Amino acid sequence: MSSSTSSTTDTGKKYHNTTNGEALKTVKEHQGPADLTLFAGCFCPFVQRVWIALEYLEIDYQYCMRSLRNEVDPYKKPDDLVAVSPKGLIPAIKLNNTNPPRALCENARYLLRHQTYHINRSVIPSFYRYLQAQNSNDQIENGKSFLESIIQLIKMFESSEDVLRDADSPGLWGSLGTSQPQTLNWADVMVAPWLFRATNVLKHYRGFQFPPSTKFQEYLDRLLNHPCVKRTCSDLDLYLDSYERYAFNRPNTSQVANAINSGKELP
Repeated sequence: MSSSTSSTTDTGKKYHNTTNGEALKTVKEHQGPADLTLFAGCFCPFVQRVWIALEYLEIDYQYCMRSLRNEVDPYKKPDDLVAVSPKGLIPAIKLNNTNPPRALCENARYLLRHQTYHINRSVIPSFYRYLQAQNSNDQIENGKSFLESIIQLIKMFESSEDVLRDADSPGLWGSLGTSQPQTLNWADVMVAPWLFRATNVLKHYRGFQFPPSTKFQEYLDRLLNHPCVKRTCSDLDLYLDSYERYAFNRPNTSQVANAINSGKELP
Protein backbone atom coordinates (compact mmCIF):
# COMPACT_ATOMS: atom_id res chain seq x y z
CA MET A 1 0.00 0.00 0.00
CA SER A 2 1.36 3.41 -0.92
CA SER A 3 0.35 6.96 -0.19
CA SER A 4 1.22 10.23 -1.86
CA THR A 5 0.39 12.22 1.29
CA SER A 6 3.23 13.33 3.55
CA SER A 7 2.72 12.46 7.21
CA THR A 8 4.24 15.75 8.34
CA THR A 9 2.68 18.27 5.96
CA ASP A 10 -0.95 19.29 5.61
CA THR A 11 -1.44 19.43 1.86
CA GLY A 12 -5.10 20.48 2.03
CA LYS A 13 -6.49 17.27 0.54
CA LYS A 14 -10.24 16.79 1.00
CA TYR A 15 -12.27 13.74 1.91
CA HIS A 16 -13.26 11.48 -0.96
CA ASN A 17 -16.87 11.42 -2.06
CA THR A 18 -16.73 8.40 -4.34
CA THR A 19 -15.75 4.78 -3.75
CA ASN A 20 -13.09 3.09 -5.83
CA GLY A 21 -11.42 -0.30 -6.17
CA GLU A 22 -13.43 -3.31 -4.96
CA ALA A 23 -15.89 -1.04 -3.16
CA LEU A 24 -16.89 0.65 -6.42
CA LYS A 25 -17.61 -2.76 -7.96
CA THR A 26 -19.90 -3.51 -5.03
CA VAL A 27 -21.65 -0.14 -5.35
CA LYS A 28 -22.34 -0.80 -9.03
CA GLU A 29 -23.96 -4.12 -8.06
CA HIS A 30 -26.33 -2.32 -5.71
CA GLN A 31 -27.81 0.48 -7.78
CA GLY A 32 -31.16 -1.13 -8.50
CA PRO A 33 -34.31 -0.69 -6.40
CA ALA A 34 -34.33 -2.66 -3.13
CA ASP A 35 -36.21 -2.84 0.15
CA LEU A 36 -33.38 -0.96 1.88
CA THR A 37 -31.50 2.14 0.82
CA LEU A 38 -28.09 2.67 2.43
CA PHE A 39 -26.98 6.30 2.82
CA ALA A 40 -23.22 6.01 3.08
CA GLY A 41 -19.84 7.67 2.79
CA CYS A 42 -16.89 5.74 1.37
CA PHE A 43 -14.43 7.09 3.96
CA CYS A 44 -16.57 6.46 7.06
CA PRO A 45 -15.73 3.45 9.30
CA PHE A 46 -19.18 3.56 10.91
CA VAL A 47 -20.67 3.15 7.45
CA GLN A 48 -18.29 0.34 6.60
CA ARG A 49 -19.28 -1.85 9.54
CA VAL A 50 -22.94 -1.60 8.54
CA TRP A 51 -21.98 -2.23 4.93
CA ILE A 52 -19.98 -5.33 5.90
CA ALA A 53 -22.97 -6.63 7.85
CA LEU A 54 -25.33 -6.14 4.88
CA GLU A 55 -22.90 -8.00 2.64
CA TYR A 56 -22.29 -10.79 5.15
CA LEU A 57 -26.01 -11.32 5.80
CA GLU A 58 -26.71 -11.10 2.05
CA ILE A 59 -29.40 -8.49 2.60
CA ASP A 60 -30.47 -6.79 -0.60
CA TYR A 61 -29.91 -3.03 -0.52
CA GLN A 62 -29.48 -0.01 -2.73
CA TYR A 63 -26.35 2.07 -2.19
CA CYS A 64 -27.54 5.67 -2.45
CA MET A 65 -25.65 7.68 -5.08
CA ARG A 66 -26.30 10.94 -6.88
CA SER A 67 -24.29 9.32 -9.67
CA LEU A 68 -21.41 6.85 -9.72
CA ARG A 69 -19.16 9.85 -9.18
CA ASN A 70 -21.10 11.46 -6.38
CA GLU A 71 -22.17 9.90 -3.08
CA VAL A 72 -24.31 11.46 -0.40
CA ASP A 73 -22.17 14.13 1.28
CA PRO A 74 -22.83 13.97 5.06
CA TYR A 75 -21.09 17.29 5.61
CA LYS A 76 -23.57 19.08 3.37
CA LYS A 77 -26.53 17.14 4.83
CA PRO A 78 -28.85 16.89 1.80
CA ASP A 79 -32.59 16.85 2.46
CA ASP A 80 -33.07 13.18 1.62
CA LEU A 81 -30.40 12.21 4.16
CA VAL A 82 -31.89 14.44 6.88
CA ALA A 83 -35.29 12.89 6.16
CA VAL A 84 -34.00 9.51 7.33
CA SER A 85 -31.32 10.72 9.75
CA PRO A 86 -32.47 13.91 11.54
CA LYS A 87 -28.91 14.85 12.52
CA GLY A 88 -27.65 14.19 9.00
CA LEU A 89 -25.41 11.38 10.24
CA ILE A 90 -24.29 8.34 8.30
CA PRO A 91 -24.86 5.44 8.02
CA ALA A 92 -28.60 5.79 7.59
CA ILE A 93 -31.02 3.23 6.23
CA LYS A 94 -34.36 3.87 4.59
CA LEU A 95 -37.04 1.18 4.61
CA ASN A 96 -38.69 1.28 1.20
CA ASN A 97 -41.22 -1.49 1.78
CA THR A 98 -43.30 0.48 4.30
CA ASN A 99 -46.16 2.75 3.35
CA PRO A 100 -45.02 5.48 3.39
CA PRO A 101 -41.28 4.64 3.33
CA ARG A 102 -39.50 5.52 6.56
CA ALA A 103 -36.12 5.39 8.21
CA LEU A 104 -34.75 2.44 10.11
CA CYS A 105 -34.42 4.81 13.06
CA GLU A 106 -38.20 5.15 13.04
CA ASN A 107 -38.84 2.07 15.17
CA ALA A 108 -39.93 2.26 18.78
CA ARG A 109 -36.82 0.75 20.35
CA TYR A 110 -34.46 3.07 18.48
CA LEU A 111 -36.58 6.12 19.19
CA LEU A 112 -36.73 5.36 22.91
CA ARG A 113 -32.95 4.93 23.05
CA HIS A 114 -32.56 8.24 21.23
CA GLN A 115 -34.93 9.97 23.65
CA THR A 116 -33.28 8.54 26.76
CA TYR A 117 -29.86 9.53 25.42
CA HIS A 118 -31.13 13.10 25.13
CA ILE A 119 -32.57 12.95 28.63
CA ASN A 120 -29.27 11.72 30.09
CA ARG A 121 -26.97 13.98 28.08
CA SER A 122 -29.03 17.17 27.90
CA VAL A 123 -32.08 17.36 30.19
CA ILE A 124 -30.43 16.12 33.38
CA PRO A 125 -27.11 18.04 33.18
CA SER A 126 -28.90 21.27 32.23
CA PHE A 127 -31.25 20.78 35.21
CA TYR A 128 -28.31 20.80 37.61
CA ARG A 129 -26.42 23.60 35.84
CA TYR A 130 -29.54 25.74 36.11
CA LEU A 131 -30.14 24.91 39.76
CA GLN A 132 -26.50 25.39 40.79
CA ALA A 133 -25.94 28.65 38.90
CA GLN A 134 -25.38 31.47 41.38
CA ASN A 135 -25.34 34.77 39.50
CA SER A 136 -28.32 36.06 37.55
CA ASN A 137 -26.67 35.91 34.13
CA ASP A 138 -25.67 32.27 34.58
CA GLN A 139 -29.14 31.45 35.86
CA ILE A 140 -30.73 33.04 32.79
CA GLU A 141 -28.42 31.25 30.35
CA ASN A 142 -28.70 27.88 32.07
CA GLY A 143 -32.43 28.32 32.41
CA LYS A 144 -32.64 28.83 28.65
CA SER A 145 -30.56 25.69 28.12
CA PHE A 146 -32.80 23.61 30.35
CA LEU A 147 -35.91 24.97 28.64
CA GLU A 148 -34.40 24.21 25.23
CA SER A 149 -33.65 20.64 26.32
CA ILE A 150 -37.32 20.22 27.25
CA ILE A 151 -38.49 21.76 23.96
CA GLN A 152 -36.19 19.39 22.08
CA LEU A 153 -37.60 16.45 24.01
CA ILE A 154 -41.12 17.54 23.10
CA LYS A 155 -40.10 17.66 19.43
CA MET A 156 -38.68 14.14 19.74
CA PHE A 157 -41.93 12.94 21.30
CA GLU A 158 -43.96 14.60 18.55
CA SER A 159 -41.89 13.17 15.72
CA SER A 160 -42.16 9.64 17.13
CA GLU A 161 -45.80 9.54 18.19
CA ASP A 162 -47.07 7.67 15.10
CA VAL A 163 -44.48 4.92 15.59
CA LEU A 164 -45.04 4.71 19.34
CA ARG A 165 -48.79 4.34 18.97
CA ASP A 166 -48.18 1.01 17.21
CA ALA A 167 -45.65 -0.19 19.78
CA ASP A 168 -46.33 -2.65 22.59
CA SER A 169 -45.62 0.12 25.11
CA PRO A 170 -46.54 3.44 23.47
CA GLY A 171 -45.85 5.38 26.65
CA LEU A 172 -47.84 8.32 27.87
CA TRP A 173 -47.08 10.57 24.90
CA GLY A 174 -47.87 7.85 22.38
CA SER A 175 -51.23 7.20 24.02
CA LEU A 176 -52.37 10.85 24.15
CA GLY A 177 -55.69 11.25 22.36
CA THR A 178 -56.27 7.49 22.16
CA SER A 179 -58.14 4.91 24.18
CA GLN A 180 -54.95 2.97 24.88
CA PRO A 181 -54.03 2.27 28.52
CA GLN A 182 -51.74 4.88 30.06
CA THR A 183 -48.64 2.73 30.24
CA LEU A 184 -45.17 4.07 30.96
CA ASN A 185 -42.33 3.48 28.53
CA TRP A 186 -38.61 3.77 29.19
CA ALA A 187 -38.38 7.47 28.28
CA ASP A 188 -41.23 8.28 30.68
CA VAL A 189 -39.45 6.49 33.52
CA MET A 190 -36.10 8.11 32.73
CA VAL A 191 -37.37 11.69 32.66
CA ALA A 192 -40.07 11.61 35.34
CA PRO A 193 -37.90 12.40 38.42
CA TRP A 194 -36.46 15.56 36.83
CA LEU A 195 -39.73 16.80 35.37
CA PHE A 196 -41.23 16.32 38.80
CA ARG A 197 -38.44 18.29 40.48
CA ALA A 198 -38.73 20.99 37.86
CA THR A 199 -42.32 21.58 39.02
CA ASN A 200 -41.26 22.16 42.63
CA VAL A 201 -37.51 22.59 43.18
CA LEU A 202 -36.79 24.65 40.04
CA LYS A 203 -40.04 26.56 40.44
CA HIS A 204 -39.25 27.41 44.06
CA TYR A 205 -35.55 28.32 43.71
CA ARG A 206 -35.43 29.63 40.13
CA GLY A 207 -39.01 30.56 39.24
CA PHE A 208 -39.00 28.04 36.38
CA GLN A 209 -42.10 27.43 34.28
CA PHE A 210 -42.58 24.84 31.56
CA PRO A 211 -43.26 25.93 27.97
CA PRO A 212 -46.91 26.83 27.35
CA SER A 213 -47.83 23.68 25.45
CA THR A 214 -51.27 22.23 26.11
CA LYS A 215 -50.20 18.83 24.83
CA PHE A 216 -47.04 18.77 26.93
CA GLN A 217 -49.03 19.88 29.97
CA GLU A 218 -51.42 16.98 29.41
CA TYR A 219 -48.45 14.64 29.15
CA LEU A 220 -46.90 16.10 32.31
CA ASP A 221 -50.17 15.77 34.24
CA ARG A 222 -50.51 12.14 33.19
CA LEU A 223 -46.88 11.42 34.05
CA LEU A 224 -46.85 13.00 37.49
CA ASN A 225 -50.24 11.52 38.37
CA HIS A 226 -49.42 8.04 37.16
CA PRO A 227 -49.81 5.66 40.15
CA CYS A 228 -46.24 4.35 39.86
CA VAL A 229 -44.84 7.89 39.89
CA LYS A 230 -47.09 9.12 42.69
CA ARG A 231 -46.21 6.13 44.88
CA THR A 232 -42.57 7.20 44.79
CA CYS A 233 -43.05 10.91 45.59
CA SER A 234 -42.58 12.42 49.04
CA ASP A 235 -44.08 15.62 50.39
CA LEU A 236 -42.98 18.95 48.88
CA ASP A 237 -40.89 20.09 51.88
CA LEU A 238 -38.59 17.09 51.54
CA TYR A 239 -37.49 18.24 48.09
CA LEU A 240 -37.25 21.94 48.90
CA ASP A 241 -35.12 21.18 51.96
CA SER A 242 -32.96 18.57 50.25
CA TYR A 243 -32.19 20.67 47.18
CA GLU A 244 -31.37 23.90 49.01
CA ARG A 245 -27.72 22.77 49.06
CA TYR A 246 -27.77 22.58 45.23
CA ALA A 247 -29.56 25.90 44.90
CA PHE A 248 -26.80 27.61 46.89
CA ASN A 249 -24.10 25.39 45.39
CA ARG A 250 -22.58 24.37 48.70
CA PRO A 251 -19.15 22.72 48.39
CA ASN A 252 -19.14 18.93 48.07
CA THR A 253 -22.90 18.71 47.86
CA SER A 254 -22.67 15.52 45.79
CA GLN A 255 -20.66 13.86 43.04
CA VAL A 256 -23.21 15.19 40.56
CA ALA A 257 -22.80 18.75 41.83
CA ASN A 258 -19.02 18.43 41.75
CA ALA A 259 -19.12 17.13 38.16
CA ILE A 260 -21.26 20.09 37.09
CA ASN A 261 -18.92 22.56 38.79
CA SER A 262 -15.85 21.03 37.18
CA GLY A 263 -17.43 20.75 33.74
CA LYS A 264 -17.18 16.95 33.69
CA GLU A 265 -19.76 14.39 32.64
CA LEU A 266 -22.14 13.22 35.35
CA PRO A 267 -21.00 10.13 37.27
